[in-house]
Amino acid sequence: MARTSDGTVQRYRFMAIVSGVMSLLLWFVYVPVKALNHNPDIHSALVWIPMVHGYLYPIYVLTAIQLSLKAKWALPKMLGFILAGTLPVASLVAERRVVAQFLPKKK
Repeated sequence: MARTSDGTVQRYRFMAIVSGVMSLLLWFVYVPVKALNHNPDIHSALVWIPMVHGYLYPIYVLTAIQLSLKAKWALPKMLGFILAGTLPVASLVAERRVVAQFLPKKK
C-alpha cells in the first residue's frame, strides 16, 4: 500500500483532476467547436486545449505508474488507471477510488 506521507497519492490526485478537466474541455468544448463551427477565430481561441492536454497526459501517466508501483498493483489495474486519463470522466472516478482507498476519512 502506498504511503501518503511521501506525496504520491497527492500528486496522482492533482494530475487526475487536471487531466480529467482537460479531457472534458477537449471532448466537450474543442472537438464540437472544431467539428461544427467553421469560424477560425473561435477555433484559434481554443487551440490551446489539445496542446495543454497533450503535455499533461504523459505526466498523468507517470504519476499513475508511480502510484501503481508504490501500491504494488497488478499490471491490468495499472493499465486501467493509465487508460482512465483518456476518457472524460474516468480519471475523476479513478481519483475518487484512490482517495477512498488511501486517504483517511475526516471526522
